[in-house]
Amino acid sequence: MELIQNTPDLSAYLAADEVIDHDHPLVRKVAARLARQAVDSYAYARLAFEFVRDAISHSQDSGDLRVTWRASDVLEQGTGICYAKAHALAALLRAEDIPTALCYQKFDVVHGLVAVRFNGAWHRQDPRGNKPGVDAQFSLDGERLAFTPDPESNEMDYPVLYAEPHPAVLSVLKAAPDRPYLWKTLPTALRGIQ
Repeated sequence: MELIQNTPDLSAYLAADEVIDHDHPLVRKVAARLARQAVDSYAYARLAFEFVRDAISHSQDSGDLRVTWRASDVLEQGTGICYAKAHALAALLRAEDIPTALCYQKFDVVHGLVAVRFNGAWHRQDPRGNKPGVDAQFSLDGERLAFTPDPESNEMDYPVLYAEPHPAVLSVLKAAPDRPYLWKTLPTALRGIQ
């Protein structure tokens, strides 16, 4: 599958905003701590991925009822669903000048992940969090995502790489008072993209 940037301007994939707030002091602090352990940007990207995958609980798996969506809140509260964890990873990577996009898959509901740019190519990564039957790993050598879509079941990978969260995703996150409510309102598809 060819991944397609929704904007040709690579600097958009380094930008801070309300969601990917890598200018926030907590994001900067976590990024600096991880960067001290890394010998280069590849090692940093792997450390950031593993930190978000392993240290930030997936709220569905842990039973946490809180809904987070802003990267700094995800890091502060230590919880989030796939979209929120992708926002946190994007912020940590962008904090160290690694272009990072948000991307999505379609299963029963839309699943969120990121893509990092190294050596002139995008590489998708899934920081969702591992559990029995899920073994996502950081890889620039072939994808090691949490889930593989089954086209016969109407599942798919969306090829578009977003500089900001998709509006359908962000609106449900912001509107949800808790995770049970969020689960009832998760998008089942992203309109206008295939």
